[in-house]
Amino acid sequence: MKKIFRFFIGIFTAVLLLLVCYIGYLFLSYHRLPAEQQLAVHTSPRSQLVKDKTYRAMTYNIGYGSYPPNYSFFMDGGKKARATSKQVVRQNLNGIIQTTQQIDPTLAFYQEVDQAGDRSRHVNEVQRLKNAFPDYASVYGQNYDSSYLFYPLTEPIGKAKSGLVTLSRTTISQSRRYSLPIETDFNKFFDLDRAFTASVLPVKNGRYLIAINTHLSAYTKNKKIQQAQLDKLFTFMSAEAKKGNYVLVAGDFNHDLLGNSPQVFHTSHQRLSWTHPFPTQQLPVEFTQPQSNLAQAKIPSARNLNEPYRKGHTLVTLIDGFFVSDNITVKTVRVRDTGFAYSDHNPVEMTFSLH
Repeated sequence: MKKIFRFFIGIFTAVLLLLVCYIGYLFLSYHRLPAEQQLAVHTSPRSQLVKDKTYRAMTYNIGYGSYPPNYSFFMDGGKKARATSKQVVRQNLNGIIQTTQQIDPTLAFYQEVDQAGDRSRHVNEVQRLKNAFPDYASVYGQNYDSSYLFYPLTEPIGKAKSGLVTLSRTTISQSRRYSLPIETDFNKFFDLDRAFTASVLPVKNGRYLIAINTHLSAYTKNKKIQQAQLDKLFTFMSAEAKKGNYVLVAGDFNHDLLGNSPQVFHTSHQRLSWTHPFPTQQLPVEFTQPQSNLAQAKIPSARNLNEPYRKGHTLVTLIDGFFVSDNITVKTVRVRDTGFAYSDHNPVEMTFSLH
């Protein structure tokens, strides 16, 4: 009995030691990028934006190329943590690139683009997007950088470095990354380096278009953190608009942009941490959120990953879109219906002009 007891004590001690070492590793490897960071601009075309010409913008959360329609994700109550295979990631990226080519945007904003990650089978998605659109200026800003997360135990999500990619057919003279507030308790290990990027595009009238790309936190239940992220973003937007610049904000806001998506899409009225109505009333006075006929079209931009996608059954909503300053005229805005073929999101496109 003493031998059996000692054996189990030894096992318990070893497991406890491993756990302490792992927690130590998480804390010692934890870091955040500086609050502000200059970003490299690659392949900047010489053409500039002009007034009164129609342009097209697209925003697309690509879900790091790992979410085909049959996929479910553990953090939403599903089963998997990593892409099924490297081939699946490449196939999804090909579909994302083809969809972008069909939309043919002047400006493209992507979120959840992995530079390296166990979850995306180490496909460099940032480089693949750059290679696919060599005539566009491109900017990458880090939005997520996790140490090895040994969860779930059956298939750990592992280590990942991911971020925001902005493409432009016209010159990007400079770009900066701005950190957003995140939780400071243990949840910080699951929501690292939230940020937005602001790219400066010269306009021929001597002004600038500030193209902001962002992806706000999804799983935090801390309303103070959600509000702090919005406050910082809104303050920056307003300051740029007051300079006389054109400001276009695109991304995944992890809020219901329609405000009543459960009624629009006839889905569950249960609000998840990323489906609460967007506080439109808090937008700076210089800004509007273009909706056009999004509610009438009834095409969602995001689906829940608790199960494989089943049209008419899976919870869907609209959390991706744009905000524009009042010197930008929006002509159309719509969700491109891909049937969630390549991501858990559909791209949203908008035509606009500067005045």
